[in-house]
Amino acid sequence: MFIPLRDDNSLKSIPFQYVTVSLIAVNVLVFLLEVSGMSEAAVASFGVTPRDLFGTVAVLAPPSFSDGGYGISTETTLLTYMFFHADLFHLVGNMLFLWVFGDNVEDAMGHLRFLIFYLACGVFAALFHSWMVPDSDLPLIGASGAVAGVIAAYLMLHPRVNVWVLAFKVIPLRITAGLVLGVWILVQVVMVSMPDVGPVAWWAHIGGLIAGAVLILFMRRPGVRLFDRSPQSA
Repeated sequence: MFIPLRDDNSLKSIPFQYVTVSLIAVNVLVFLLEVSGMSEAAVASFGVTPRDLFGTVAVLAPPSFSDGGYGISTETTLLTYMFFHADLFHLVGNMLFLWVFGDNVEDAMGHLRFLIFYLACGVFAALFHSWMVPDSDLPLIGASGAVAGVIAAYLMLHPRVNVWVLAFKVIPLRITAGLVLGVWILVQVVMVSMPDVGPVAWWAHIGGLIAGAVLILFMRRPGVRLFDRSPQSA
């Protein structure tokens, strides 16, 4: 419904969002590797397969290098999956949300803590998705879970900040982050209740939101208030 373009929220504690930009660069580079000749099987080998983690039937077959597999361990895929994307639209959508909202979350935490936060949200998103659909054989890829954590943190930090968006992909609007991100979260909740959710891993989004909302409570800098309250607010 809303495509974010930019927010009216300047950085306060850091000179530049180095981690946010670096994460975007890594995701873009990995996608270029994907489209340069990696097979679907090779890309899938970097994804998280729920049955490998929590399924009732263990998958014991060794990885096949003949079909492009890279022999990535199940535990390692909890990190690698979030840097691979299904197509260009999948990549651009995730990176746009990360670009608009990641810098202020990084500003609220500092560079190193933000990197840990981002990766932790991604890992929890994959675990939560796998727990909810434990017998799925479909590999999970994409940064959506980690980005969902960023969205939750931003919403708890700056719900009243104005954001420029394209409504329905064509109408430019300047509305509050609370509305933009609140609608996005509502869509995720609605979609997980649908009987046929399609190929999108909505449960990973929910898991990322939960992780982000909890972690921001403990990982923000001392003195950083929630919900756009100034340090002087009671």
